[in-house]
Amino acid sequence: MQGAGPAICLGNDIDTDVIIAGRYLRTKDRSVWAEHAFEDLDPALAPRLSGSIIVAGRNMGCGSSREQAVVALREAGVVGVVAESFARIFFRNAVNVGLPVLEAAVSCTDGARVAFDLDAGWVEVDGKRYPARPLSGRMITILRAGGLVPYWGSHR
Repeated sequence: MQGAGPAICLGNDIDTDVIIAGRYLRTKDRSVWAEHAFEDLDPALAPRLSGSIIVAGRNMGCGSSREQAVVALREAGVVGVVAESFARIFFRNAVNVGLPVLEAAVSCTDGARVAFDLDAGWVEVDGKRYPARPLSGRMITILRAGGLVPYWGSHR
C-alpha cells in the first residue's frame, strides 16, 4: 500500500483536542470535523489537508482517546500520517478507520514531497528514504480494506 502527497509538518505532542476541538463533537457530521481540523493550532490548515501527508514528531495523537480526531483527518482527505511515535490509541484508531500511519523519524519542511510504502516499510521526503517501523500483515490488510468495519464486512 502506497501513498504520496505534500507534507504538512507538525511538532511533538500533537493532542487529539488540537486535531478536533471538543466543541465540534456535538455533531456527528464528519464534514464539520474535517472543516475544523487543527483550527486552534492554525485556522488556515484544514483546507490544506486534502491530499497531504502529516509528518509529526513524538507522541502524535496524545490526549483523549477520541476516535473523531482520526476520522476528522481521514474525512479531510489526509493520505497518511508519519510520526516518530504515536499514542497507542491514536495509532490503533487510525488503522481501524483506514488511515495509514507509519512510525519513522524523518525531517521535513512544509510542502516537501512525501511518499510511503507500507509493504516495503519506508518513507521518502524529497527523495531521501527513511526506514519505517513495519506494520503487521493484519494491520496492512485492515488498511487496504479501508478500515476495520469494511474488513470484517468482507470476511463474514
